[in-house]
Amino acid sequence: MPDSRVPRRRRFLVCEPRHFAVQYAINPWMRPGEPVDVIRALDQWQALVDTYRAHGHTVETVAPVPGLPDMVFAANAALVVEGRVFGSLFQAPERRPESIPYQAWFKQAGFEEVHHPESVCEGEGDLVPAGRWILAGTGFRTTPEAHREVQEFFGIPVIGLTLVDPYFYHLDTALFALDEENIAYYPEAFSPGSREVLARLYPDAVTATREDALAFGLNSVSDGRHVFISPGATALADQLAHRGYAPVPVDLSEFHKAGGGIKCCTQEIRENRS
Repeated sequence: MPDSRVPRRRRFLVCEPRHFAVQYAINPWMRPGEPVDVIRALDQWQALVDTYRAHGHTVETVAPVPGLPDMVFAANAALVVEGRVFGSLFQAPERRPESIPYQAWFKQAGFEEVHHPESVCEGEGDLVPAGRWILAGTGFRTTPEAHREVQEFFGIPVIGLTLVDPYFYHLDTALFALDEENIAYYPEAFSPGSREVLARLYPDAVTATREDALAFGLNSVSDGRHVFISPGATALADQLAHRGYAPVPVDLSEFHKAGGGIKCCTQEIRENRS
């Protein structure tokens, strides 16, 4: 396939995993007390940041807060579209305080519209902008009521999708946007009706195996050409390369212990386009 895909420069917000640990269990990946190699986590996280910057993307940081071990998973903090910020209301009480430093960062950075949701909503964990609409997950965390709230706030059609496998508890563990027109996803993570919706919307989608999905291959970030992806998702990477994308392996395996990966650690700031 010709080298025709064009990357778009992105602006990302991340949080250093200085306090990263597995202290509680809110998904099947987490085993409280499992040792976390903080030095390795810091090195892996820094490699991700360096890789983004090497590919021309802007990376900004929010300061980590002691006692919030999952704050490194910046994607869960908000959804930002056209410079408007829809914040998070976490389901787990342990994570609810994370919303405060993130909302403070957005306000200090000059974002005037920062909305605190009324319903449980976990940011880009369950909300994926995909061209003309926002794909929205539910079933384990974010509620359908939040989907309606998101649509009212942004004025963008929201497509609700039901997740059914607890290992894929957030939409961003089972699906990611490749560009404005297409996605990659693991069909069996979704209810039968949701699978039909995705097949109708994206007949040319890249579909992943369970093996690649469990390797966090769908917890990826694409700039339209480069796909920053778990090195364990080899079959998915091969498919992407065949479609003309350029897989960029980045190992975030230490974060898999908490059920997270590349996308979980990456909040995208989508600003107004001139």
